[in-house]
Amino acid sequence: MDCIDLFKKAAAALQTDPRYLELDAARRENDADEELQGLIGEFNLARLDLNHEAGKTETDAARVAELNQKVSALYDQIMASEGMVRYNAAKAEAEAMVAHIDAIINTAMNGGDPMTVQQPENGCTGSCSTCSGCH
Repeated sequence: MDCIDLFKKAAAALQTDPRYLELDAARRENDADEELQGLIGEFNLARLDLNHEAGKTETDAARVAELNQKVSALYDQIMASEGMVRYNAAKAEAEAMVAHIDAIINTAMNGGDPMTVQQPENGCTGSCSTCSGCH
């Protein structure tokens, strides 16, 4: 079995990890939340209006400020919703897991022992040039 097949099996295993399952459940819950989806739609429309107004050669500063405030308020409302709080927490956990996996792969690609890699404390950027050390 070559390494690609092994990584495919590892990716399938990743999809059974509780961190992945929580992220997937939170994503599905948010997708089904009609109120949240309505707020997101309203936010997107307000952002389009803001971009359109700001892109004019002669912008109305008061209108831009009003639209900026509307976009900001909608964003805050979306991010404070229970579903988004749950999703963001799950996303952070899943991203930490992926950073750890990435650190393992980078260590192996640089000739290091992948079995010694610990969870990166500050998150792995994927670039060893910015790394303070993951092993």
